[in-house]
Amino acid sequence: MTTQSQTQKQNPIVRFFNMNTSGEVGGRKLPLWRQMLLQLLTFLILAEVMFPIMYIVTLSLSSKTTRPSSLQLFPTEFSFGAYQQVVDHPTANPVSFLELLRNSFLLSFGVGFIALLVAVTAAYAFSRFKFKMRQVLMVMVFIPLLMPAIGLATPLYLLMNQFRIVDCGKGQTALAPITTCDQTKGKIIFNLRDSLLGVGIAMTAGALPFAVWNLKGYLDTIPKELEEAAAIDGADPNQIFFLIVLPLAIPQLAVTFFLGFIGHWQEFALPWLFLSKPGDYTLAMTLYNMQGQYANAIPWNRFSAFAIIVALPVAIIYIALQKYIVGGLTTGGVKG
Repeated sequence: MTTQSQTQKQNPIVRFFNMNTSGEVGGRKLPLWRQMLLQLLTFLILAEVMFPIMYIVTLSLSSKTTRPSSLQLFPTEFSFGAYQQVVDHPTANPVSFLELLRNSFLLSFGVGFIALLVAVTAAYAFSRFKFKMRQVLMVMVFIPLLMPAIGLATPLYLLMNQFRIVDCGKGQTALAPITTCDQTKGKIIFNLRDSLLGVGIAMTAGALPFAVWNLKGYLDTIPKELEEAAAIDGADPNQIFFLIVLPLAIPQLAVTFFLGFIGHWQEFALPWLFLSKPGDYTLAMTLYNMQGQYANAIPWNRFSAFAIIVALPVAIIYIALQKYIVGGLTTGGVKG
């Protein structure tokens, strides 16, 4: 035994800071000073994360619409009037809260679900089948991920704006750009760009590249021997895909859907650029409309209450899919 180790053994202060308080039998033992350092670091991260959340919660529970002059992290009153006002009259337009919730849900859930259906079939084809131009197509799928999403908004806007249903009069209807009115421009009945359907198509196009790449990498980790064994037992390709591959890929499917849902639930740029009718507005657009020209013009309690309401569905979806999300992330990290 060296002199240094003997000194540590005899010195009570050194022994105190090197004691193992974790109670773990296996794994690496951490001395007390390292545990305290890690706990301090964890506490600082927790404080940084909880600071804006506590501030927003405090503002939402206040009965005053003005911003507090001092920093308040804990509510001094518990008033739910702001939540009631937001649910009853979210905007000055005659649009109810349920309509805004429906629009946001249709966009985010629809985009996430449709992108998942298309992406899992495309990812399975890239993962299992060998065909010409396979590598080139994979690179082409990856290219949109290198571009900012807002950069694709202009061409999508121009493309969607070309598809219209026009009333030409005299009982005639034209479907632009396939058919057009003879002499007059006619009255526009439906514009794909100015609709939730058009925004959904544009958002799905932006969600597909990441979903394909994410699922393709996971499907590569599923052993092909399982599919070969099923084929020997008489299973056809559809049975192999639906009964073997999809159940094994459920964790990553949940991760892909959740990332698509959370990314488009709070999407603002494309709906704000495409939509013009208040009846098609989403929760994120309504939250933006609550901002005034100056900070004092913002109803801070209602703004905070609305922000919490917008964030709640994401938390609920995460809690519901937490088991699969954690499993998909950890499995993908180990196998990838």
